[in-house]
Amino acid sequence: MTDRATDLDASLDEREWRLIREESRDGAMNMALDEIAGETAASGGPRTVRVYRWEPSTLSLGYRQNPSTVDWEFCEREGITVTRRPTGGGGIYHDSWGDLSYSIAAPAAELPGDLMESYELLCAPVLDAFERLGVEVRFAAESRPAVYGPACYLRALHPAHDVVAADGRKISGNAQHRRRDSVVQHGSVQFACVPEAHLAVFAGGVTPEEFGERVTSIREQADGATDAVGERDRASAVRAFEDALGEWTDAEEGEWTDDELDRARERASEKYEAKDWNRDREAPAR
Repeated sequence: MTDRATDLDASLDEREWRLIREESRDGAMNMALDEIAGETAASGGPRTVRVYRWEPSTLSLGYRQNPSTVDWEFCEREGITVTRRPTGGGGIYHDSWGDLSYSIAAPAAELPGDLMESYELLCAPVLDAFERLGVEVRFAAESRPAVYGPACYLRALHPAHDVVAADGRKISGNAQHRRRDSVVQHGSVQFACVPEAHLAVFAGGVTPEEFGERVTSIREQADGATDAVGERDRASAVRAFEDALGEWTDAEEGEWTDDELDRARERASEKYEAKDWNRDREAPAR
């Protein structure tokens, strides 16, 4: 870490943080809660670290993603919901069992203004969680061209926020939504992945073999290890991320307030479930 990131990291536990342990919600509600957590932190409430699950399985589109890249008929037939993230990048298929997601919400004034420093700081507990699981990871260093742009895990690797395993395959993608008064970083971690499922939600043609050459998972990397994850125990992986996030911030275990849940439900209904946000929305010009 840089000196500035180290200084900020040392002061994080002086703030009020809450850890919300893994909960299962649909895609629209998960995105709404991330947004509400940022608003809570910005208004003087607790900063939030959380781990969450997508139920049912969900395709989250990047903010600028063209809706035509989605196989809408397949998603509807298979009961896969689709929502659009406030963050950029390509689409991510969040399998309800194989995906492990997290988010961190804090006031913008408490975090580095420099994007690279901010990712370096906020990804620290993510890297720690992998270490706890015995999975060797690092930020992407080498340049690898995109295989299929609409899919986040098949895009060109970015050294600021893409995490790869020792063999160079991507295992986690992370993104930030930065507003004037708050920063929310959320990320997807592959606990286990089935290439066919990831690819079927998209309208383009990529083979499972191409996907497997670029993407890996905790389950695959830890196979043969002596710990619980090596025994394919998802609960142990979840606990590693919860503990890493909670200890990093010295967070108290907490929960959403009734007001936050009410606001999140309203936000989910008006924004993240809305057809004009997800399907009919014109992708902003690059």
